[in-house]
Amino acid sequence: MPRYKLVVEYDGTPFTGWQHQTNGLSVQQAVEDAIARFTGAPVRVHCAGRTDSGVHATHQVVHVDLDKEWRPDTVRDATNAHLKPAPVAILSARIVPETFNARLSAVKRHYVYRILNRRAPPTLDATRVWHVAWTLDADLMHEAAQELIGRHDFTTFRAAECQANSPVRTLDRLDVERIGDEIRIYASARSFLHHQVRSMTGTLERAGAGRWSVADVRAALDARDRKRCGPMAPSTGLYLIGVDYPDLP
Repeated sequence: MPRYKLVVEYDGTPFTGWQHQTNGLSVQQAVEDAIARFTGAPVRVHCAGRTDSGVHATHQVVHVDLDKEWRPDTVRDATNAHLKPAPVAILSARIVPETFNARLSAVKRHYVYRILNRRAPPTLDATRVWHVAWTLDADLMHEAAQELIGRHDFTTFRAAECQANSPVRTLDRLDVERIGDEIRIYASARSFLHHQVRSMTGTLERAGAGRWSVADVRAALDARDRKRCGPMAPSTGLYLIGVDYPDLP
């Protein structure tokens, strides 16, 4: 059975998240149903990183095994045809070795969080950003973010329902920049805990608003206590934007 690597883009707004759920349509189900309709056989797709309800992706990676070999462009185009009108698209498809695993083979994952920082509410991006009406200091947020870089126990920024065996993660990048009215937070690591990026974002917002100091952010990390975390940022502003693999683009 040939294995395909697919790069998937989606607007997470109408979905219950990536993974199959009983309370509504997931991105995984939409993709599996579309592939099954053109191949004529049920399939199971496996992703690099499960995203929550409302979280978006510009570069989610999945692998899927098909019962016969199809041209990669056919897999891409036929799947997209059957995905309509859902806000999901297969950007690329390629045949990969059977040893490739979208989740286990990944060596780094990249996210961006978008904050619209202006008085007026968003219109076109209402479900794609976190609107913060009060002024935020992006430079101070970036300074505070650097306290979180490295290998730490991230219990403070871990969801209560997180199923990871350990709260220890190595955060390779956490950069904050302002582009006009938008503040973007870039996070990169081999893996993240459940809600880690959104939890860190909510804490950095407290610093940007002048309500927390850089030392407060560090103290929250060192406390290893979920109660010391700032408010969790909403899912609307979070995007999975890349997944790295050895020897694969």
